[in-house]
Amino acid sequence: MAKNFSRVYSAQPYQLQGHIISIEVDITNGLHNFSIVGLPDKSVEEARDRVSSAIKNSGFVSPKQNNHKTIVSLAPAELRKEGSYFDLGIALGYLLASHDIIFDPEDKLFIGELSLNGDLRSVTGILPIVQSAKQAGFKEIFVPVGNAKEAALIDGIIIYPAKNLAEVIKYVDQVEESNVAITAQPKTPLIQEQVMIVQTDFADIKGQEIAKRALEIAAAGGHNCIMSGPPGTGKTMLAKAFAGLLPALSEDEILEITGIHSVAGIVREQFICYPPFRSPHHTSSYVSIIGGGGIPKPGEITLAHRGVLFMDEFPEFSKHVLESLRQPMEDRLVHISRAKGNAIFPAGFTLVAAMNPCPCGNLGSLHKTCICSSHDITRYKRKISGPIIDRIDLWMTVEHIDYDTLSATDAIESSSDIKKRIINAREKQKNRFESSTKLNSHMTAKDIEKLSITPDVRKILADSARHFKLSPRAYHRMIKLAQTIADLDNQEIILPEHVLEAFQYRPREE
Repeated sequence: MAKNFSRVYSAQPYQLQGHIISIEVDITNGLHNFSIVGLPDKSVEEARDRVSSAIKNSGFVSPKQNNHKTIVSLAPAELRKEGSYFDLGIALGYLLASHDIIFDPEDKLFIGELSLNGDLRSVTGILPIVQSAKQAGFKEIFVPVGNAKEAALIDGIIIYPAKNLAEVIKYVDQVEESNVAITAQPKTPLIQEQVMIVQTDFADIKGQEIAKRALEIAAAGGHNCIMSGPPGTGKTMLAKAFAGLLPALSEDEILEITGIHSVAGIVREQFICYPPFRSPHHTSSYVSIIGGGGIPKPGEITLAHRGVLFMDEFPEFSKHVLESLRQPMEDRLVHISRAKGNAIFPAGFTLVAAMNPCPCGNLGSLHKTCICSSHDITRYKRKISGPIIDRIDLWMTVEHIDYDTLSATDAIESSSDIKKRIINAREKQKNRFESSTKLNSHMTAKDIEKLSITPDVRKILADSARHFKLSPRAYHRMIKLAQTIADLDNQEIILPEHVLEAFQYRPREE
């Protein structure tokens, strides 16, 4: 048998981007052998059995039924290959190399996992793969039916959804006239999906006006905040309602966030059209929160990008986890270095934390007695270090609600009404920074210097900073917070009352 060779193209997500993989298949005479090279992991090596059975059950002679030597090379060789993304490409490459089918593989990308009978199964991370394929100049991409809707979010590349290997073969094969019409997937519209179901509305929460005001400020300027109070006072309800205050995402933000969740395996047939709300348990590991692993993977702080990271029982999280939040909270990026690779993941989240005033939760309560010793209380509060305190702009106490307030029937301002003020404040920031994504909390020292601050306001800032003994970082954060309050107040400059309100949200210990 003469030497036979083919090259087709597939792809895999690596970190948060798609990487194009060239699949080269070489068939020669010799002792039977079917090997895959190119730094494959276990799931890629097992593709030999999946592909062989799928080819056989699609009506062709499989690699395991002949006496030829078959080598499949996945290039670039130095990139670790993971998952079942290459099954469809390997099968078509083998059939092309063995002359069972004839087609032009240029400008075509083949993605999908094969079952033993030839059916195509969905894979994760299809959105960044399609984005990379478009940038690389590919014109067509064949994907499993379950991935078609997500893939069609990207315009400018033809998406062909396929149910099985036989369907793809009949469509691309030039030996016989195809009697299978694979219809291109229409572009998936984003506007139809931009509906957020608000499970908890501020109108459902009675009392807690100070906390509601603080959360409104946090949503308007992207400020980190923390709520402290006894159990059962509504901290979790307030945090869930906070997610409903955030404005809708732009089209670019939808694609960015959906791509992150797609790589993580959270999104398959739907996509994220509203700011994500992530609420990890306090027993979660460092890797699950920050990200990492042998081959770096995104964690909860990346999944919460452009949304909310709610950390209930904040001091109960591992000290290692809490201290690792420092750099992401400041830079809105997380840098992960491991032996097998480095990664930089986005982490532009708004932190909403909740904690009890003491381990038993009853310190300062008018209804129950605290049973904690002074040592227990001190140790509990010391779990939140000074650098973390510096990075949290709003501290609020969530007290017990009077029973008469709980039974009152007075009208309460809804989340939609509060959201209108937030959108107006965000519009001011958009005009100020000439950016649709930059918020007041993201201001640099140079941005702060450009703000119009009167001498009276500067004096109040300086006197208050001395009283609270603020660090330079905390001092700048107070200016950012005051600017957000001014934006909500529809004022062009920071007024004294805006500064005084901002300092009301500093922790009482200061």
